[in-house]
Amino acid sequence: MKFRDGYWEIREGVKNLNLIDIIDTKTTEETLTVYTATRPAPNRGARMAVPLLTTEFSSPLPDIIRVKMYRHKGGVPRYPEFALPPAKTGHIKITNDENACGFSSGKLGLTIPKQAPWRGSLSREGKELTEILGRLSGHFSCSSSSGNFGGASISDFGRAAAGLPAVYMAQYLKLSVGETIYGLGERFTPFVKNGQTVDMWNEDGGTVSEQAYKNIPFYISSNGYGVLVNNPGKVSFEIASEVVSAVQFSVLGEEIEYYLIAGDNLHEVLKNYASLTGKPALPPAWSFGLWLSTSFTTDYDEKTVNSFIDGMAERKLPLSVFHFDCFWMKECQWVDFEWDKKMFPDPRGILSRLKEKGLKICVWINPYIAQKSCLFDEGMEQGYLVRRPNGDVWQWDRWQAGMALVDFTNPAAAAWYQEKLKRLLDMGVDTFKTDFGERIPTDVTWYDGSDSQRMHNYYTYLYNKTVFDLLEAVNGKGEALVFARSAAVGSQRFPVHWGGDCSATYESMAETLRGGLSLSLCGFGFWSHDISGFEQTATPDLFKRWAAFGLLSSHSRLHGNQSYRVPWNFDEEACDVLRFFTELKCRLMPYLWQAAVSAHREGLPLMRAMILEFPDDPACAYLDRQYMLGGSLLAAPIFSENGSVSYYLPRGKWTNVISGALVEGGSWQTEQHGYCSLPLLARPNSIIALGGSRTRPDYDYADGIVFHVFELEDGGTAGFEVCDTQGNIEGRLEISRTKNRIEAACQDLKKPWSICLRNIHRSSSAEGARPTDSAEGLLLIPERGTEKIVVEQ
Repeated sequence: MKFRDGYWEIREGVKNLNLIDIIDTKTTEETLTVYTATRPAPNRGARMAVPLLTTEFSSPLPDIIRVKMYRHKGGVPRYPEFALPPAKTGHIKITNDENACGFSSGKLGLTIPKQAPWRGSLSREGKELTEILGRLSGHFSCSSSSGNFGGASISDFGRAAAGLPAVYMAQYLKLSVGETIYGLGERFTPFVKNGQTVDMWNEDGGTVSEQAYKNIPFYISSNGYGVLVNNPGKVSFEIASEVVSAVQFSVLGEEIEYYLIAGDNLHEVLKNYASLTGKPALPPAWSFGLWLSTSFTTDYDEKTVNSFIDGMAERKLPLSVFHFDCFWMKECQWVDFEWDKKMFPDPRGILSRLKEKGLKICVWINPYIAQKSCLFDEGMEQGYLVRRPNGDVWQWDRWQAGMALVDFTNPAAAAWYQEKLKRLLDMGVDTFKTDFGERIPTDVTWYDGSDSQRMHNYYTYLYNKTVFDLLEAVNGKGEALVFARSAAVGSQRFPVHWGGDCSATYESMAETLRGGLSLSLCGFGFWSHDISGFEQTATPDLFKRWAAFGLLSSHSRLHGNQSYRVPWNFDEEACDVLRFFTELKCRLMPYLWQAAVSAHREGLPLMRAMILEFPDDPACAYLDRQYMLGGSLLAAPIFSENGSVSYYLPRGKWTNVISGALVEGGSWQTEQHGYCSLPLLARPNSIIALGGSRTRPDYDYADGIVFHVFELEDGGTAGFEVCDTQGNIEGRLEISRTKNRIEAACQDLKKPWSICLRNIHRSSSAEGARPTDSAEGLLLIPERGTEKIVVEQ
């Protein structure tokens, strides 16, 4: 939200109180409080009636500083709040003398000189990260004539109508020359957020606009820090779009709270953010295989479903999960959690027969109860549905006639909802696609008294937590996941999330990737999308290109709107392409699974924007059509009908793991690829572990694993941890090179394993292994019981 009229003036109808003159400070062991006059106050007389802004500094964790600024603190507390951990102690240092006060958390420090103008310099180990611009930050009141009511709640419009101003708190943080900003949720607008106005307000807007299903008030900067605004309501960001040398963010009300988060690098910033807001649960290994859906508005029954599954088997297309979309229930009564008996007269039977084929089962749900649903009266009578202020059940006719909304702030309503889902789990359902959760009204009251404006975005957290908690309770830890569309801060704890309603075009494929990379920079470890697009039906060409992208994402689903997405409906070559990349993903599972375990333990995403891995390479700052899959594989999907692709390769010798071609980095590459190929390159000094199965994602990764070692440089080292399907470390390999000598040391590798030194085809000697030349490189098969291999070239 913009308050300024250019740089010198404030917009008509807006009054501002800024941080001007520090008049007092207070310290405790854990907090620093700064009291600031909003106009020059050189003496006692000048301070008599001057409004004060109070800023409190504290820290929940090392390298994180909490900033809370307020004018009047007597307001009624408003809920909900993000689920953040209690603060730790012992990592804080506070200084305070006549010239300046300082607050340090770990290696992160904030210094505030006591001379006007007010400013707070944020630095880490001598490097300035940003600066709080006090002369711009502060309290703003807007009359109705200002026209600035973006995100205002009903009560704020009422204040304006009564002649009372709507009030906001805003902070301005300096942007350095060349600094770029990322994140703010799954956004389909340009990847670098500089120049954009971004409002945190969940909407069902597809993938083609500034609206987003997953609004996360967290951004990460190329300068090595992140900012989380601790408010689940509508936070408005102006990223170099109001003051071009600053990020400004504002919230309604008399106070604003945010966290400044730093680390040794962008990896550490994300890890610290995850420690604050939550790390993703580890999804089950079977979920990484191919999912096939009925699609949305198509006609289907058991015969149709079997034709899909049998058709996949006949064409030797590995399939892991089958998904029933909305019409497993009868139309106009979603949700009632009852199978449409006309189409599925024996639901237990069909689920049992599908599971005998080795499939997991997912069914579609949402948090809405149609008036025609058998659950409506039950929910209304028990008080489980959201109500209007006058006591009526909130209803409208969009999506489902007369539909209401489950009130998940009511523990009894959440338990009721879980009880209905438990019946489906008992039938044989394994997981749920938790659709919707964005269009949450604000003219309602909630069971627990939550503020309706703050609940709009936060509702999805409660919705998905309710479903995920049930799955984890029934199936156990490591066996629970949802397939969710909407999200709030902390929702990354309940994977997986998918990108929403994209279209069957190359442009939409690109915007989908852009949104996923933005979300990944907000701590979301696992993400998916509808292969070939949800709206319309793709051309055979687009289906095949999108299939490659989809199988090189953390989770892979064939789903659409009005047509079936089985590959033979496009052409037979589409089956070959889908098979090729599904089998490739299954073979890559030891590598992908290690990256998944890392996402679970540390909060690093499986799909990573190039800036996250190469923050010191200026060419990576704006890259949004390629990504790193884990830390060592670069993928560049093809967005053209002619198979041409241009991508940037950082310095070093990279190897295409499909073709084996060596590519020298440090420049842009332009290549031509067939459908069973794309730029998929292994980073130099890396290990890509391949497993022994081409047909399923969940298997014993340690048995028959091959460690492919790529371009190990003189003095270079690489390591790899083999994890079982529960995420436990089953063995380790460390490898290093000194000139022509390569040494590999293993630990706890009890099952058959081998090493392939890619692009090396001969050795003068090998100890501890039998060398064999192969098309890919020198294959080293260890002798029984060996723990060390030495190769001389």
